[in-house]
Amino acid sequence: MVPIVAGIDIGNSTTEVALGKVENGQVEFLSSSLYQTTGLKGTTQNVRGVKMALGLALEKIGFGREDFSKIDVICINEAAPVIGDVAMENISETIVTESTMIGHNPSTPGGVGVGKGRTVHINDLLDVERGSPVIVVIPSNWDYEAASEAINSAIEKGISVEGAICQGDDGVLIANRISKVMPIVDEVMSIEKVPLGMFACVEVAPPGRVIEVLSNPYGIATIFSLSPEETKHVVPVARALIGNRSAVVIKTPSGEVKERRIPAGELYIDGASGRRTVNVESGAEAIMKALVESQPIKNIFGQPGTNVGGMMERVRRTMSNLTGLPVSDIHIKDLLAVDTLVPQKVVGGIAGEFSQEHGVALAVMVETEKLPMSQLAEAISQETGVRVMIGGVEAEMAVRGALTTPGTKKPLAILDLGAGSTDASLMKENGDIDLIHLAGAGNMVNTIIASELGIESMELAESIKRYPLCKVESPFHIRQEDGRVRFFDNPLSPNLFGKNALVVEDDILMPLELDIPVERIREIRRRAKREVFVANSMRALERVSPAGNVRLLDYVVLVGGSALDFEIPSMITDALSRFGVVAGQGNIRGTEGPRNAVATGLVLGFASKGLPVK
Repeated sequence: MVPIVAGIDIGNSTTEVALGKVENGQVEFLSSSLYQTTGLKGTTQNVRGVKMALGLALEKIGFGREDFSKIDVICINEAAPVIGDVAMENISETIVTESTMIGHNPSTPGGVGVGKGRTVHINDLLDVERGSPVIVVIPSNWDYEAASEAINSAIEKGISVEGAICQGDDGVLIANRISKVMPIVDEVMSIEKVPLGMFACVEVAPPGRVIEVLSNPYGIATIFSLSPEETKHVVPVARALIGNRSAVVIKTPSGEVKERRIPAGELYIDGASGRRTVNVESGAEAIMKALVESQPIKNIFGQPGTNVGGMMERVRRTMSNLTGLPVSDIHIKDLLAVDTLVPQKVVGGIAGEFSQEHGVALAVMVETEKLPMSQLAEAISQETGVRVMIGGVEAEMAVRGALTTPGTKKPLAILDLGAGSTDASLMKENGDIDLIHLAGAGNMVNTIIASELGIESMELAESIKRYPLCKVESPFHIRQEDGRVRFFDNPLSPNLFGKNALVVEDDILMPLELDIPVERIREIRRRAKREVFVANSMRALERVSPAGNVRLLDYVVLVGGSALDFEIPSMITDALSRFGVVAGQGNIRGTEGPRNAVATGLVLGFASKGLPVK
């Protein structure tokens, strides 16, 4: 009987299988399959996902899912794991403080203008001295009619009411019933946090406009007569209120400012020429420049007691716990840094205000000795009863698989775009292969999207990365992110009306519960893809190109799960076209599209070595 060989590509996100009959160095491929990777890539947690993927491939050729005895040899890939959910984290300077200022922005303010005065509870409003400007604080147990009457009575007595802060959603209702035009901010849920007797400023912009005074640190400083040092503390508040239609800022009692700074920290890169130091606050460009100048990398550390130091230590300890290796045997051999924005909560805010601070997102590639892969191979063999071989380096197998794409020939370069890493390899005319394995791919894009949009769900970030956007403008039509209007014969679901949505399939829309314009979401998504995939692709190709010159490449084939993305391939193709390089999606074996390159290459690599199957 002709032996059956299984090539298994265990990726950061998915596990792919190719089954083929191998005879006299020739391969007849039988089936392929795909299943989600279980656990961290390269650890024994992967076994369950491997068994599921193998079972699906066996089922396609008429065997049972547990008929592992039908397989003679399993070949798995060898690659350094990328800690996607641990290593990719936003590093910025964290300020822990009881702010001297409070900011707020409701969705339905009342009135218009800028009002200044001391805060006073509505119960005490009629006891205020005439001529003393006040901002009245109205809890939810006061309905809008009673509050309006109280304010009108105070104005008639000559009390200078300059604005109002309401707990309920009554801003417009009160504004329509009082005898004076004033700014009214409502929906202040934590009204009890508003200190009474403190100087405050309320601002409401006209319809279609945004606030100008309270979104400007110097505007706040002017109103509250702040010193230069005090002005520094209100910068997060001012940033948090940029683009809002309304806001209230209150100066809290003196002596409440307590500040502790946790610096972003320094990265220490040990390379061929010694150790280089770069401060994370210098930004992604400085970090990547230091990384290039340190090649080849031996190890990367973070400064103890800092944000980046804690991150690097967590990466090593996570990998140590998963592999059983001592921390000293775990080395960080590559990273990708991307500038991003990090929402930081404004401490002292009364409605969960956030300020967008600059940060750096990092993807880290961890390399260990071969022991963990050997442990995984042994575990798979024990679970399946099949001999398991470590077939070869991932990027080398990928280029073998890519050569099954119709219309390709050597020399050929490939880009394997996955979830955790971006790999490049170049097969020369004589069959020699140059390859590189770099940190940063789809998971990092998700991290940046989640960070800048202020969302916690990585599943939602993945969906935003994968699908185009639209605005549902009526029950029968949407406006797509490119501005085109699309009409539907049947009415859309009522829960979609007026919302942003993702076009999951041609007629399936997924509502987005984000109060952010479509244009902004699209900008963040596309920038994240460019700064991760395009930048990393160029970085990888430069490392494998003859003389480090991408212009000397003729053809580049894109493979891997991220090569299926609806815009990443065109971004990379456009970038490479400027160098005269032809690039496009692969079609492995003429049937699989850009997927299954490594799994296919593992089977081909086994066949080319003429190894015995038993």
